[in-house]
Amino acid sequence: MTGGVSEPARSQAAKRGRDLAERARAGERRPLARLLTEVEDRTPTGEAALRILYPLAGAAHLVGVTGAPGSGKSTLVAALVGEARRDGRRVAVLAIDPSSPITGGAILGDRVRMQAHAGDRDVFIRSMASRGHAGGLAAATVAAAAVFDAVGFPLVFIETVGTGQAEVEVAAIADTTVVVQAPEMGDEVQAIKAGLLEVADLVVVNKGDRPGAHRAAAQLRAMLTVGRQNDRVAAESGRPRPKRPDVLLATALSGEGVPELLAALDRREAARRAATDDGEVDATRLIRARAQLHGILGERVRARLAEPALEADTALLVRAVADHELDPYAAADRALDLLAGRSRVG
Repeated sequence: MTGGVSEPARSQAAKRGRDLAERARAGERRPLARLLTEVEDRTPTGEAALRILYPLAGAAHLVGVTGAPGSGKSTLVAALVGEARRDGRRVAVLAIDPSSPITGGAILGDRVRMQAHAGDRDVFIRSMASRGHAGGLAAATVAAAAVFDAVGFPLVFIETVGTGQAEVEVAAIADTTVVVQAPEMGDEVQAIKAGLLEVADLVVVNKGDRPGAHRAAAQLRAMLTVGRQNDRVAAESGRPRPKRPDVLLATALSGEGVPELLAALDRREAARRAATDDGEVDATRLIRARAQLHGILGERVRARLAEPALEADTALLVRAVADHELDPYAAADRALDLLAGRSRVG
């Protein structure tokens, strides 16, 4: 946020942001780590760096990985990273973790399951605290993914917190969404309840060596086949046709099925890019851009209303709503008038 920042401070932040961006683009890991911290904390330095890097982004394949706790998301992502590295690809991982109630930091920040890749300079793993943000994602996830994209990581995995039934938001920021299920957990039923199947591009039944894995995959395929019969009705009524994800089996610990999963991800991305090249609108990226714009606008409005010149008037509006003298909608309209300089409260 730039509101309330003096011109000298803004100039210094721009210089720091430019330096971090250039060094991260040159492949230096410590500046990249520092830059991601600045972006996560929404500092003027992070904003200045993003102004430079954002136009350079847009080439990476952003893969969202979500699912219930215990389904093996981290292990599967680690296996996918290993498979991508065997192909010589640079890979970044954004692992969104629950926040510590004391420090606000990521509780699972060590990412033990991914430590096998810690010494690989072409793999960068970053834990981000959700800080109470709904949907299993950190608020700065999109910006951090753009940084990875701009500094040369063509494949970026975004692993959600794993709270189970509130994780559909990842589909709005990922090019491809992978929903991970585990056999004998009732996950196929939970996926329907949560709406996860509606946002999935690929469904992976992980721990495929366990009893019931093939049955779970068959049940999921059967559900999706029944769903296809409703596609024509949806199209005729003008409603969007639901996604019909492929269902794959994998065992992340042994690597079985992982090459096939990576190949399926590549096919999805190739199809998306081909459609875009043919002139189709990339709906996912439009949604992502809209979410970014709305998020930044919200931050800007809150920052402006907290500035000394408007702080007292904002406090009066809050008090009027608390006392039920003014409804929150009217208060919001008056706040916008304050920002436009059209009125004062009182």
